[in-house]
Amino acid sequence: MSRTTLVVLIALGATFAGFVLASNAQRLSGDDAEVETSVAASPQAAGLRWRETYGPAGQQLVFTVDRLEVTETGWKARIGVENDTSVGWELAPGATPDGTFGLQLFETGDKSELEDRNRQGTLPAVRAATGYVPELPRLLEPGSAWEGEITARGALLAGSWVRVVFGTLVAVGKPPEELEEMLIWITDNTYQLEE
Repeated sequence: MSRTTLVVLIALGATFAGFVLASNAQRLSGDDAEVETSVAASPQAAGLRWRETYGPAGQQLVFTVDRLEVTETGWKARIGVENDTSVGWELAPGATPDGTFGLQLFETGDKSELEDRNRQGTLPAVRAATGYVPELPRLLEPGSAWEGEITARGALLAGSWVRVVFGTLVAVGKPPEELEEMLIWITDNTYQLEE
C-alpha cells in the first residue's frame, strides 16, 4: 500500500470517527427533541361501567368493567364475566401465551389500532393480574357469572390508553355456532391514564 493511500484511509477513518463522536455528543447532551421521558400515571380512579358482549343474542358472554384504579404501587379493576351461553367456559389465565386477565396499554383509544395490532400480531404485552378477589372459578357454568377485583403491582404509563383483557376462556364441549372454542376478550372501550 502506498503512503498516499494510507494517509487517505487514515483521514477518512478520522473523519468518520469524528462524525460518530459529534453525533453521540449531541444526542447525549439532551438536544435531541425526539427523546421523550416516560412518566408513571399518578393515583386515580375512574367509574367506567363498560358492558361488552360476544356472540349472538341468546348465546352471549358478557364482559363488564365497573371501575379502574391506579394506586401508589399498582392498579386494580372491578370486572365481571357472565355466561349466557349453553356451554360452560373454563377460566384459564395463562392457557395461551397472550391469554390472561389484566390490562393492555395502547398509544391511542382508536379501535382500529386494536384491530391492526391484533391482525399484525403486535399487541402490547398484557399487564397480568396477580390477585383475584374472590378467586376466579375454574368453570363458569351456563347462566352463571363471576364479579370481582383483579390487581397487580407496577406503574402504568401516563397518557396511554387502557383496555381490559379477559382470558383465556375455553369452551367445555362444542360452543354455539358463531363462538370460538378458545377466546381472549380485549375491551373495545378504553380509558386514558392521566399524569
